[in-house]
Amino acid sequence: MNIPILLAILALITGGVARFSWKIAGFNRAYGPSYMLVETIAFGLVAVVMHLVQRHPLELSPKITGLAVFGGAFAGITVFSMLLAFRMGGEGSRLFPIAGLGVMVSTILAFIVYDEPVTVTKLLGLGFGVISIMFLSR
Repeated sequence: MNIPILLAILALITGGVARFSWKIAGFNRAYGPSYMLVETIAFGLVAVVMHLVQRHPLELSPKITGLAVFGGAFAGITVFSMLLAFRMGGEGSRLFPIAGLGVMVSTILAFIVYDEPVTVTKLLGLGFGVISIMFLSR
């Protein structure tokens, strides 16, 4: 198996655990913005440790800095909306699959922005993904 696939599997596992922590926080009636702030501090600490271990300076072009702000704002909205949904009694077995459809947005944007090839196999995969999420969220 190649390294990018292994890293994607790592992201799948750690991202799933991170998202499940939102369910726990919402179930325990955590105040979303406070939870998000502490989560952000932990996220920042991981980035600082990575910089120190790799001995790499902070460097981003203005364009990529803007992209990071844009992405961070959308990530914040994502976390807040999920925490609030869980706090209001939403079921993880329904909400996670629905939010998981975000992969569809990312995939379609990759097709459009990076002109990645659209194949029958990829379209079938996306279709099966939607169908599976429909079954999971019922």
